[in-house]
Amino acid sequence: MGRKRITTFIPQEFLRQVGSGKTTLQIRKKQILFSQGDAAEAVFYILKGQVKLTVVSRQGKEAVVAVLGGGDFLGESCLAGQPKRLATVTSLEDSTVVRIDKTVMTRVLRDEPTFAELFLTYLLSRNVRIQEDLVDQLFNSAEKRLARILLLLANFGKEGKPEPVIAQVSQEMLAEMIGTTRSRVSFFMNKFRKLGFLNYNGGLHVHSSLLNIVLHD
Repeated sequence: MGRKRITTFIPQEFLRQVGSGKTTLQIRKKQILFSQGDAAEAVFYILKGQVKLTVVSRQGKEAVVAVLGGGDFLGESCLAGQPKRLATVTSLEDSTVVRIDKTVMTRVLRDEPTFAELFLTYLLSRNVRIQEDLVDQLFNSAEKRLARILLLLANFGKEGKPEPVIAQVSQEMLAEMIGTTRSRVSFFMNKFRKLGFLNYNGGLHVHSSLLNIVLHD
């Protein structure tokens, strides 16, 4: 009688492979993945691309609350019993996203410790980011907030090589994210360019020297 082969569960393979309860979606630029108020029945994982999360108030005012990219999860609040989507997710560029049914996600989190660890690490990192965003809004100037969001969008501080910020992140969107006006964003962007902290060459490129603005008292 032969030995039973033990299959090692690899989280990244699970996220990339199509299977029961999982669907890989090709999302075009400006396409809506889900809308605020939709039923929350699945978790999404971004394989490639970038999306923005927007929220509309009862008065009709819209705000960009986050920009997420490859390696990020979306819609995880459904796992905590949230019945409706709290935000609208729209692609900023052609993106590849994996849709994982809530029941499948719950089962894998229960049965696969390696995946549960990866997901928990992500949630903790997201929680830290939310706290940093709050501190940023409360205590930092608009100039520092802009510098920080540009560095985050360019993936500084993450593993791998920093990337240029995509051109689709407009000055209006940046203004919404940091809570200021477009004219102020334009003023600071010109200042950063003149100081050599960023340049426009086939897209907006952010240099690590922009950290000087964030760290300066």
